[in-house]
Amino acid sequence: MYSTVLLLHSWTRWLVLIFGLIALFRALSGWQGRKPYVGADNGMGAAFVGSMHLQLLLGIILYFISPWGAKAFETAGSAVMKDPTGRFFAVEHLVGMLLAVVAAQVGRTLSKKATDPVLKHKKAFIWFAVALLLVLLMIPWGIWNPARPLFHT
Repeated sequence: MYSTVLLLHSWTRWLVLIFGLIALFRALSGWQGRKPYVGADNGMGAAFVGSMHLQLLLGIILYFISPWGAKAFETAGSAVMKDPTGRFFAVEHLVGMLLAVVAAQVGRTLSKKATDPVLKHKKAFIWFAVALLLVLLMIPWGIWNPARPLFHT
């Protein structure tokens, strides 16, 4: 089960990034171009946030079935905090991605509630940018955090 969920979590990240970039681009062009907020803007925001929620669900499942999660639970956190890789997966990745999901959801909610189309785009852009930045920082690229394969197979 672990390898299947890890595979899904690894591949779903690309959906998050693709939907996030498209939603961000649409929000920026709508904001700067003073365009109406159309169904495609709403749909892309929904796809971004939905893929974030799916990714969060897969990540939480992984947290409880992965070797990193098990190590964090069995050592009560003390040993895992001394290991940079363990700390990243047990704490930093989890907290950073939770904040990213919250930011994406806030952006979607605020953009839906705004009455002015330009303001809808602006709110979506700001919050989606924060969410996407957090996602990019917390993906284990191997630059400032542990390296993981870009595609698990």
